[in-house]
Parts: sequence; C-alpha cells; structure tokens
Amino acid sequence: MRKKKSSYQGLQKDIRKLKLPKIEVWKNKYKDKEYTVRLETNEFTCICPKTGLPDFATLYLDYNPDRLCVELKSFKLYLHAFRNIGIFHEHATNRILDDFVHASKPRWAKLRAEFKLRGGIKTTVEREYKRI
Repeated sequence: MRKKKSSYQGLQKDIRKLKLPKIEVWKNKYKDKEYTVRLETNEFTCICPKTGLPDFATLYLDYNPDRLCVELKSFKLYLHAFRNIGIFHEHATNRILDDFVHASKPRWAKLRAEFKLRGGIKTTVEREYKRI
C-alpha cells in the first residue's frame, strides 16, 4: 500500500537557503556589562505556504549583546522581507533566530513569535539560543 503524499511536501524544501536581506550590526561599547535588549514588533507578516493567505504575528526578541548590537533599521527591513514568503510559523521563528544569532553573536537570545488566530488556532513558537 502506497502512502498518500502530503500536500505540504516540498513546500519548505529550500527555506534554509532562502536569500534574505543582511542584518547589520554595530560595536557595543558596553560589552563588559550584562544587559538585555528587547525588540518587539506587531507588524510581522508572512504567507501561509498552503493557502497563500497572510499570517500576522507579534515578535518578541530578547538578547544579551556581547561585542555587537543589531542595527534596528536593517532588522526591520530583514523582517519585512518575509511579507511575500510562504513559510510555516515554526520555520519562520527558527530562521529569524538563526540569522539574528549569526549576525550579532549574542551571549544569549530568545525569540517568541505569537501568530494571530487562523482557523480558530493561535500559534506561539519560542526558541532560545545560549552560547556554549
């Protein structure tokens, strides 16, 4: 008996290779201090890869900078690039945190993505990074 092919199969195949704008950084003059920066936006949008309909989310990104801090305009433009991308909520959250950590190399970072109701279900995805 053959397994039925999922209608989602292949939709996220190259999501890790997707070309997105660069997140810029600047030198932290207080790298000797332990402090937390919170970035928050309620304007994140992406596209459901299955239906093509928009998904909306509020993002909460907390991080403890080390040598670098994130330049906010570049981060805003980076997030804006998701507007026309078909991506699962889980993949969007992971990709954003991966790219953020790659650019800023923080001591730790945590991203919480609260997606608005879709079909009566609210999705919240959280991921934390800790430098070893």
